[in-house]
Amino acid sequence: MDNELLQKAMEIALTYDVQTAKDSVVVFSVSFQPSKENKIKAKEYVAQNGSYTILDYTPCGEALLELNLEDYAQDDDDMAKIAEVWRVASKRFMESASGNITAFVDGADERSVFRMAELPEIIRNPDILTINGIDKEVFKSQMGW
Repeated sequence: MDNELLQKAMEIALTYDVQTAKDSVVVFSVSFQPSKENKIKAKEYVAQNGSYTILDYTPCGEALLELNLEDYAQDDDDMAKIAEVWRVASKRFMESASGNITAFVDGADERSVFRMAELPEIIRNPDILTINGIDKEVFKSQMGW
């Protein structure tokens, strides 16, 4: 993968806007899963509830998607670099979130962006109180994490 493209992607992940309104963040987990079901459910939820958003719909996510990074990946190393870009953006997304997070994370793999970047940041962020209406610490323990 072209280092220039990867640098541009990381610059976007580090600097583009990820701000959202309170109680409006929706996350999903599809990494290392056989289907995109959680993403499909998250997008349907956002479509039906106009005040909610996923990272993909922020200026940061839109700019990253426009780069079509996966089209340039030649091997697993490139895919790992792309995943790191999304982890950085996702972490920032959770740092700016507040209130309740809506999560579609059934079967979230321990290597997923949700488990590695988003959930730890949700737990650290004092402005995030709940996940799916459940205290965030209770949610984490109920999921066996």
